[in-house]
Amino acid sequence: MSAQDLPIKRVEKIWGRNPLPPPFALPGDEERIGEIWFEPSDAMPDVLVKYLFTSEKLSVQVHPADAASPTGRGKEECWLVLDAEPGARLAMGFKHSVDADAMRAAALDGSIEDLLEWRAVEPGDFFYIPAGTVHAIGEGLTLLEVQQNTDITYRLYDYGRPRELHLDAAIEVASGEPYPAGLHRKVAPDAEAVLVDGPHFRLFQLHGVPSANILGRLNGAIQVLPLSGDVAVSSARIAPGSSAMASGIDEVEFGTAARTLIACSAEQS
Repeated sequence: MSAQDLPIKRVEKIWGRNPLPPPFALPGDEERIGEIWFEPSDAMPDVLVKYLFTSEKLSVQVHPADAASPTGRGKEECWLVLDAEPGARLAMGFKHSVDADAMRAAALDGSIEDLLEWRAVEPGDFFYIPAGTVHAIGEGLTLLEVQQNTDITYRLYDYGRPRELHLDAAIEVASGEPYPAGLHRKVAPDAEAVLVDGPHFRLFQLHGVPSANILGRLNGAIQVLPLSGDVAVSSARIAPGSSAMASGIDEVEFGTAARTLIACSAEQS
């Protein structure tokens, strides 16, 4: 496989934003864009990377694990907070243990918001979200999300919006427990870090040229996402807001790169 610029899909959402922040804004764009996807390549079809932009709260939701998914593929994901307005929050898990009956009742009367653990966030907050974690995204956030490439989502509560809920399916797969503290971390923009090394995908943050430790972990197809500064993939410039696939890390030149994310399938190792 040679280097490949990934097509971008801009997805309008009722909770999206207009205008988008640089470098995503387009002249004359009148839609409220909530998601920008990079279409997965044939070399890495099971991993999807997207940016999220919120002006309103998203639904309270949960995703099933592979074994509980009707398609055989569930959804685990992670979020890196890139920008946050003052007071912006995420909900991750419950404050205290909640059983299925209490979760159902709270979803029906709207009090589930009060049961969730809402966290004030800032740029650099990183969360890994196992399947079964009840979660929600608040307004005023720009996130980068890496996930299993599936769109299976069960909504528990949607603030009265006229969208379908999936209460029975959600309750069946949801954990009523607090979010594990060890799955959240702070990531400085100038730090090199292994963000995810899991069963579904891997994610690395680089600052400048990767260290020998990171190079030793990358031995197959990778998705390159510059966040600040430019990189080149097979001599083609890739700027922030874009992404490209490379058959290996040796195709990537980090000439003016400051902060770059590298995503890859867990299967390449």
